[in-house]
Amino acid sequence: MFRRTFMGAAAALAFAMPLKAEAADIVDTAVSAGSFNTLVAAVQAAGLVDTLKGDGPFTVFAPTDEAFAALPEGTVESLLQPENKDQLVSILTYHVVPAKVMSGDIAGKRAKVLTVQGDRLSVNARNGVKVNDAKVVQADIEASNGVIHVVDAVILPE
Repeated sequence: MFRRTFMGAAAALAFAMPLKAEAADIVDTAVSAGSFNTLVAAVQAAGLVDTLKGDGPFTVFAPTDEAFAALPEGTVESLLQPENKDQLVSILTYHVVPAKVMSGDIAGKRAKVLTVQGDRLSVNARNGVKVNDAKVVQADIEASNGVIHVVDAVILPE
């Protein structure tokens, strides 16, 4: 009797569970990756967490911790200061396109894409993918509200 009840309950529970886990949003995906600690700290300092957890869709060209470390000494620390928030917001939103753009959407093409910051990024996907002077080193990390493409450099507005 106990075994039959237990098996029935286990089967009911299994059928009630979703078959696919809900994908994390852009911010939670970046946090869980573990290689975007500086980017996440910058997004928090800029007050952009709620925006990037929003509905989107967003395409984020996400610099790795190594990309931030390649900036001149003291740059990151300076940008994280409250008095430099506007500049930080400008740099970070220059990495965000207000649409979900997968690598297959741009393969073999060149384009100027409008960023959330208001300027355009130059994307060249004819031989690998470059965004301005940054190389996409990992593409198509899907999130519930968009996609992340990992880049090897911090892209600075002109």
